[in-house]
Amino acid sequence: MLCWGHSDFGQLGINCGPLSFILEPIASTFSQARFVKQVACGEKHSIFLLDDGRVFSCGDNSSGQLGHERHDKEPGHVNALASEHIIHVTCGRSYSVALNTHGQIFSWGACSDGQLGHSTTEQCIPVPRLIKKLNQQKILQVSCGNQHCLALSDDGQLFTWGQNSHGQLGLGPGFTYQSSPQRVKSLEGIPLAQVKAGGFHSFALSLSGAVFGWGKNNSGQLGLNDEKVRESPCHVKPLRTQKVVYISCGEEHTAVLTKTGGLFTFGAGGCGQLGHDSFHNEINPRRVLELMGSEVSQIACGRQHTIAFVPSSGLLYAFGCGANGQLGTGHRNNVICPTMVKGRWSTHCTKIPPTIDPSSYNIIKQIFCGWDKTFVLCSKSGNPEPAEDFRACQNKIYTSCINDETIDDWGQKVIENSNSNTMNGIVQTLSSSACWNGSFLEKKNDEHFKTSPRIPGIDMVSIQVLFEKLMNSQHSRLLEQILKGFESFLIPQLSSSPPDVEAMRIYLILPEFPLLQDSKYYITLTLPLAMAILRLDTNPSKVLDNWWSQVCPNYFFRLIDLYKGAVVYLLNGRKTLLIPVLFTSYITAALRLLEKLHKVNVKVQHVEHDKFYIPEISSLVDIQEDYLMWFLNQAGLKVRASIMQDSVTLCSYPFVFDAPAKTKMLQTDAELQMQVAVNGANLQNVFTLLSLEPTLARNPFLVLHVRRASLVADALRELSIHSDVDLKKPLKVIFDGEEAVDDGGVSKEFFLLLLKELLNPIYGMFTVYPESNLLWFSDICFVEHNWFHLIGIMCGLAIYNFTVVDLHFPLVLYKKLLNVPANLEDLKELSPTEGRSLQQLLDYPGEDVEETFCLNFTICRESYGLTEMKPLVPGGDKITVKEDNRQEFVDAYVNYVFNQSVQEWYEAFSTGFLKVCGGKVLELFQPSELRAMVVGSSNYNWQELEENAIYKGDYSAEHPTMRMFWETFHEFSLEQKKKFLLFLTGSDRIPIYGMSSLHIIIQSTSSSEDYLPVAHTCYNLLDLPKYSNKETLRKRLNQAIDHYEGFSLA
Repeated sequence: MLCWGHSDFGQLGINCGPLSFILEPIASTFSQARFVKQVACGEKHSIFLLDDGRVFSCGDNSSGQLGHERHDKEPGHVNALASEHIIHVTCGRSYSVALNTHGQIFSWGACSDGQLGHSTTEQCIPVPRLIKKLNQQKILQVSCGNQHCLALSDDGQLFTWGQNSHGQLGLGPGFTYQSSPQRVKSLEGIPLAQVKAGGFHSFALSLSGAVFGWGKNNSGQLGLNDEKVRESPCHVKPLRTQKVVYISCGEEHTAVLTKTGGLFTFGAGGCGQLGHDSFHNEINPRRVLELMGSEVSQIACGRQHTIAFVPSSGLLYAFGCGANGQLGTGHRNNVICPTMVKGRWSTHCTKIPPTIDPSSYNIIKQIFCGWDKTFVLCSKSGNPEPAEDFRACQNKIYTSCINDETIDDWGQKVIENSNSNTMNGIVQTLSSSACWNGSFLEKKNDEHFKTSPRIPGIDMVSIQVLFEKLMNSQHSRLLEQILKGFESFLIPQLSSSPPDVEAMRIYLILPEFPLLQDSKYYITLTLPLAMAILRLDTNPSKVLDNWWSQVCPNYFFRLIDLYKGAVVYLLNGRKTLLIPVLFTSYITAALRLLEKLHKVNVKVQHVEHDKFYIPEISSLVDIQEDYLMWFLNQAGLKVRASIMQDSVTLCSYPFVFDAPAKTKMLQTDAELQMQVAVNGANLQNVFTLLSLEPTLARNPFLVLHVRRASLVADALRELSIHSDVDLKKPLKVIFDGEEAVDDGGVSKEFFLLLLKELLNPIYGMFTVYPESNLLWFSDICFVEHNWFHLIGIMCGLAIYNFTVVDLHFPLVLYKKLLNVPANLEDLKELSPTEGRSLQQLLDYPGEDVEETFCLNFTICRESYGLTEMKPLVPGGDKITVKEDNRQEFVDAYVNYVFNQSVQEWYEAFSTGFLKVCGGKVLELFQPSELRAMVVGSSNYNWQELEENAIYKGDYSAEHPTMRMFWETFHEFSLEQKKKFLLFLTGSDRIPIYGMSSLHIIIQSTSSSEDYLPVAHTCYNLLDLPKYSNKETLRKRLNQAIDHYEGFSLA
């Protein structure tokens, strides 16, 4: 062991005569020096920890800080600790602290500011004493400042005590000291790797390199870009991305070591202790440039000096105050740049020439600093060991992790019925969010160091693997302890304002716990977790949304499924399960969590929107009543409690309703509006006004009389004479001169023929985009506005009459109807090439946007063969697109295509649509759902079509002709099958609620094989002759569907 620096009080533990300081490294004369494994330094005393756990001390003993009564300079044994196996020692100014293998802390020395943690009024305690308040904790680390202490427990809790004159305890304002350990709640949930005390400031370091500082900051020693005191931990943001793995503190300066061997310093620089070639203070972390070419593996700070070890060369560098020889440079001058400490240094692997005495070289193992002195432990030259690397993972002193090893160990202890302290320790760890948050770090490429509001830094697969292991029957008793920890402690104690993103990983981890999916634990685990998530403040809530955006779709779907299951469970048990108030709070929590997930999904499209549907709702809830309740709440009217089943209206969460449920809402809304309009009903009485027979008996249908030859003019005439309320009635169409009874088929054909006429290219109402085969309003057309109005009405009528019309509009049309803004993604759907070009403009990495793209704020439009440049904004032809305005250009471009250029046509269309479908009910739909209500679904299930078919006459499913028919049908191409649907039903798409709602009827006829099949569109009825062979059937069926032209009475 080598030592140098201040020795006035014998604190170096060497016989150096009358010398007050040693200017360069000398060998210690301490008889046990070769067994020392750790050294701690106070102002005037030192503590030595030996390999066997014994503790020795030397130096000044005016406050009892030595723990023994010896007065010579030879370190004396602290006999009071003889029965303890000590594993760590640390010193404050005039006091000492020791930690044993059981995680218990002993302290002795000066006690005037409560720094010993014994809740005593004594000024000093000369004999080591156990800190009883921490007896229930297993402490892993302890660090001393001048007059305050920090301790980290295995379950991730941080305790502080002692002087608080500058807020160094991190407990907030209001007291000057604490004489017993107190929990620092503001860091709870963060898995900590290190705690470190400076003179009057403190630091905590997370497992993923987040640095938090608090306390005195007069010289910028907290690295927070100012000199203001902090009474609570504050995140040192500039260090977040530096992969910090170790911190050391001086009296008013701080040094941090990164995983790549970089050294940053900040704080007081008056003696050069920052190593930045100046005597200036630094209020922000700054890298020590002189050492940038070398990897540093150990750092240590004294009061005003810093030591750094470079393992590749075996050299030791020092900088800062040298007044007491603490730099080891052979002089007492201050040094402002890293300077080699005097001596012959070598690495453990360097081969020393046989002509040189190996013992003349020093091979460093570990360095220690404190106040104005430095100690270095060296390897034996005959058998050198590698130096300690402070960058290496030291799991034994970090917040405990939960992994395969600990699970096996705890499982064994649970089986063996270990003592209550052991069991309490297990539950304590399992109940700690900090332990879980540090347990599944993504260590590949050091990914977890990138943890941020965008990146959680954990390996999601390892979470699943661990929980699967826990579900093994051999761990059943341990599982009980985990349940107990989650239910009673972890989930109830989750904070609404986590201190850092690392404390939020628990919200990704817990949903993977398999028992959350067991309905037995919905009330104690699943729903309380939802409530904890919903309690999160705005910023942490956004972080969780960001992380959900990044997870794999399977995880996201499992989360949706979990809370859908909880909703169904609650609805099933609402009568027997819970008192109403609890039911309301639980189901609201489940639904609001699904709502939060749904908002995330709208942005990132992890799953299709129908994955949020809860089909069981239709049978568990009176949808009509729920819609009315919602309608009245939206109208601002209060409903008597006696009417309400409970205060939750599911219509507030429309994304959980499937197509049949939303259909029911549309019907309810139509009935409600008709009733109100016809009777002038008071909304408060709507529950008694739902018997509509008398009203509908007088005028039950919207009847349109039209001629095939003048469909558009007749439709415009007929619709103009009906009120808005009439338009919500079931539609009946009568074609002039035709006798067919409209049971739906005639209406369907009316829709098809009318829209075919309106969309005829000769009118120029719409432009077809060939790349996407979609329609959009033309910039210029010459038809009356009422034609667009008519198309809008037709789309609305299609919804209210559950008729599908194949209108090739992009999704943006339905977004506009629901007041959702258009964006670049919509342009990519309509015109992929244009959309991609604009995306390339936004993504272009160079600064020469203007020269590369040569654009201004105009758009090129072709009209009747002529190309014209239209300004996107006033004076757009004079505004050049540059790097700083390209987003504005893209926004203006999208706005022009979807809004500005088509405003008058779109307004006419939307007025017509909203005339039929306006009102609150529209708020319940997503744009994609609204589109599906209009144009139907192309989600075909041809097998289901066969299974739902109805047979009449001689036919049955087993009849030979039927077997031939279905074999032939299933051999058809998709286009042929769609043509068959059009031929038989009047539409080649199916209703939004699927093929199961489409029942086709096939009946036998006495016609010969020469006849074609005949479709009765209004009944979805097919007359099919008994063909003798499959080839004839195929030929006749193809002829029929290929020559289909429209409805005719058979």
